[in-house]
Amino acid sequence: MRAWQVTRLGEPVDVMELAEVAPPTPGPGQLLVRVRAVALNFPDVLMCRGQYQVRPPLPFTPGVELCGEVVDTGERVIGTPAANSGALGDYALMDAVDVLPAPESLDDDRAAAFLIGYQTAWFALHRRAGLRAGETLLVHAAAGGVGSAAVQLGKAAGATVIGVVGGPDKAKVARDLGADLVVDRRSEDFVAVVKEATGGRGADVVYDPVGGEAFERSTKCVAFEGRIVVVGFASGAIPTPPMSHVLIKNYSVLGLHWGLYRQRDPAAIRDAHRELTALADAGVAVPLVGERIAFEQAAEGIARLAAGDTVGRVVVTL
Repeated sequence: MRAWQVTRLGEPVDVMELAEVAPPTPGPGQLLVRVRAVALNFPDVLMCRGQYQVRPPLPFTPGVELCGEVVDTGERVIGTPAANSGALGDYALMDAVDVLPAPESLDDDRAAAFLIGYQTAWFALHRRAGLRAGETLLVHAAAGGVGSAAVQLGKAAGATVIGVVGGPDKAKVARDLGADLVVDRRSEDFVAVVKEATGGRGADVVYDPVGGEAFERSTKCVAFEGRIVVVGFASGAIPTPPMSHVLIKNYSVLGLHWGLYRQRDPAAIRDAHRELTALADAGVAVPLVGERIAFEQAAEGIARLAAGDTVGRVVVTL
């Protein structure tokens, strides 16, 4: 079968090679899945560089999110590949406990992009931050893969959503997603905008997949008893918040490592999937697929994701 392989560590276009390999053989508790579409994620970038918390031995096949068809049953499923497999191949292995039914209302490309972004946003907003109707939600990278999901789920929860983006094209995307107010960080100060929009109170919940300056500036406009949810560090800068400021302003900094729920509370993931599938069927939670690319273009797609040049999700179609 065809498979992309990372043979050494570095930038995706330099270290990914398209190869012919033997199809994987399922082990105990595993399923062989014919891959139909793969959604690219920032962890794909980090794994190519050797900077992700999970470091598979070389060579490995990247790709952490797919829509596929179980070979034995024909069932259309979504999920993450098993630890000894990757999504960017004609076939992949999945642990049976991690397999989820693909929402019937979503085509293969959108279904491939449904799991990680929406589960991350769901757990961040509901499980960690306890977002309530009427609150103000500030979403960084609102036109990106995980940010766009947070905008949709925030609106579904009855929050007022302020999206932060980089550039006018992405601003239009965030508005089309339903954000009540959009800030172009390249030309506006989101701190001032949030304070003005909330009458000086600030944002009740901040969804931050960016880190760095986005986090540091968010501490200047978080509300009393507000919650900043740290989802990732796409900027490459990991902030170190001063605990004295957290105490004095009386806000919370919450971490979300969604992957831990697969180990500690997998039932919670299935419960969230049922809720999210209902929202997808209602047309409320629909992944923003900004680009569909051929299998042979996967390395270039991951490189564009690393450069921050993408809108929504980049999906590799097989």
